[in-house]
Amino acid sequence: MAEDGTASGEDGALRDALAAEHAAVWGYGVVGAALPAAGRAPAVGGEQAHRDVRDRLAALLEDRGADPVPAEAGYTLPFPVLSAVDAAALGVVLEEGVCASWVALLDAAEQASVRQLAVLELQAAETRAVGWRVGAGRTPVTTALPGLPDA
Repeated sequence: MAEDGTASGEDGALRDALAAEHAAVWGYGVVGAALPAAGRAPAVGGEQAHRDVRDRLAALLEDRGADPVPAEAGYTLPFPVLSAVDAAALGVVLEEGVCASWVALLDAAEQASVRQLAVLELQAAETRAVGWRVGAGRTPVTTALPGLPDA
């Protein structure tokens, strides 16, 4: 544990990634609710992808004897989601958030299997983010270094 009481190292970064995945699962419910029924497939797919990786992270932490962080009862939205464009913008925020957690895990990773997981999930999150950026009308639609702060 770090001096401020937070977990550090690889397990701490795994917990942070799990927390980001919890938030993404919750947020995708909001994204899907703001989309027309015919346009919900990307939100459903994104939510399921985040549920799958969330469950994988929780199991990995449990296998290590580390307590997985629980999901919060709710999360604060960064802006009102009142349209399909807002929903796409929230999708971008969610995916960029998990990208940042995967980059932090890469920095803290000690095991090759954890690094591989982080790289694969970073790639998947950025791929989903591209689709949401298109829907939100953002350019560029890709980022050179996903998960890293803008220089």
